[in-house]
Amino acid sequence: MKSLAGKVALVTGASSGIGEATARLFAERGATVVLAARREEAMAALAEDIANAGGSASYIRTDVSDACEVEAMVAHAIETHGRLDIAVNNAGIGAEVYPIVDTPDDWWDRVQNTNLRGNFLCLKHEARAMLAAGNGGAIVNIGSVNTFLGCPGSAAYCVSKAGQLALTTSASAELAEQGIRVNLVCPGVTDTPLHHEIKGNLGPEAFEAIKAGIHQRRFGDSAEIARAIAFLASNEASFITGTTLTADGGFHLTL
Repeated sequence: MKSLAGKVALVTGASSGIGEATARLFAERGATVVLAARREEAMAALAEDIANAGGSASYIRTDVSDACEVEAMVAHAIETHGRLDIAVNNAGIGAEVYPIVDTPDDWWDRVQNTNLRGNFLCLKHEARAMLAAGNGGAIVNIGSVNTFLGCPGSAAYCVSKAGQLALTTSASAELAEQGIRVNLVCPGVTDTPLHHEIKGNLGPEAFEAIKAGIHQRRFGDSAEIARAIAFLASNEASFITGTTLTADGGFHLTL
């Protein structure tokens, strides 16, 4: 199924987890993929895997909290591939756990700068490129079930993810008439390196308690989240913008 054939898709946080799975799926469905992350070695290996499977990918080292690097990332997509049709803003951090009263100021700032400011910077420059081309586009921001649900020890992360909801709906309202759709995917607990870090910080008992509250009684797989992202990025979702797709096995319904 080549539902993304002819499209150029940018994926941030593409070196592992949901970003990696999304990049692989986009390539399988015919898109040329631009990988962006901080770990160049991992991206080079992924780009090689995609090429060996018959796909096409380039990569650029990017810290999404740095406006100059984000601008260069979008410029790379345009200069290398001639266009930008799809953008997935997935880069994020947040594994460390602190009670609010003990949260270091620099940790709070780092999380907001990466997860929320970084999402804003990416969306800003991606939308500019899409508007300049005049061909519309699809932007998918990656939130979390913590967009809606607070979590003890994770106030910085939860606040950053909640902010993405307002960013998504505001951008959708501004850009819809120009043919640019902006949506939000909110994964639940998914088997990724980030969630393994969180498990190490919270402890296995806490993670088992979380699993017990999920309707499907299991954690998600990165490939499952990637399929949700691919749907919103595709023409199959042509009348969907400003919405949130929560892929969490029903977890948010239990709290």
